[in-house]
Amino acid sequence: MLLAATLAGCSSTSVIDNVPHSMGGLPEGVPARPAAPPAYPAVHDLPPPRTDSALSDVESKRLREDLKNTRNRVAPASSQTTGAAGGARNP
Repeated sequence: MLLAATLAGCSSTSVIDNVPHSMGGLPEGVPARPAAPPAYPAVHDLPPPRTDSALSDVESKRLREDLKNTRNRVAPASSQTTGAAGGARNP
């Protein structure tokens, strides 16, 4: 029994694929194995360096000012529409 287990561990997959179903092989209608194993994904490959850079101080300041202006323009309009119905804010 030990000899059979040792020999079974050393056999190739093509031999195991040819064992009849009655003897413990694969059932009928199972698709054939691919000829070449699939390639592993490139897990350790690093992505290419970014081409764009971080915002400069001037660009960051301009963006903050644009966001403040947009918030101030939109905020008064939304507070007028929620008047009597009660809004999400508590006075």
